[in-house]
Amino acid sequence: MTIKPLIILPDPILREVSKPIETMDSEVRKLADDMLETMYDAPGIGLAAIQIGVARRMLVLDVSKDGEEKAPLVFINPEVVSASETRSVYEEGCLSIPDYYAEVERPAVITVKHLDRDGKERLTEADGLLATCLQHEIDHLNGVLFIDHISKLKREMVIRKFTKAAKLRGSKAL
Repeated sequence: MTIKPLIILPDPILREVSKPIETMDSEVRKLADDMLETMYDAPGIGLAAIQIGVARRMLVLDVSKDGEEKAPLVFINPEVVSASETRSVYEEGCLSIPDYYAEVERPAVITVKHLDRDGKERLTEADGLLATCLQHEIDHLNGVLFIDHISKLKREMVIRKFTKAAKLRGSKAL
């Protein structure tokens, strides 16, 4: 397993729409392992493949609490097939937007159709933190960031801050 460098805002790759994974093979499983290793190292609770520069529809997460046994999950080609009318608000952060947090409102309960690490089709019903995390990471696969769910003024402030920091580092800007 390899820890991969994280893509940070304002890198335009974060706005790319990821492509479906057509075949389950050792390369896909290695990508899942590398993503989990990268997520745990960061440390974070979720990671989409695009956040390490791979525009494929895969995400990993682990919402186990500190002190609990790790419970890594792999979602390949995830698709929200139902979402509750009931909403919930969580303070979200993102490994690609370090040290910035904001409250985001999303459906409280969702059902996601996906393939697991072994290529088996699954239907996962999620609520609470798992539902929020899944929606956050699926957004990444569609080129959407959690800051797209906050006010335009706050979003523009965050983008300006990260664009300025990227220029100081000599990175690409939007």
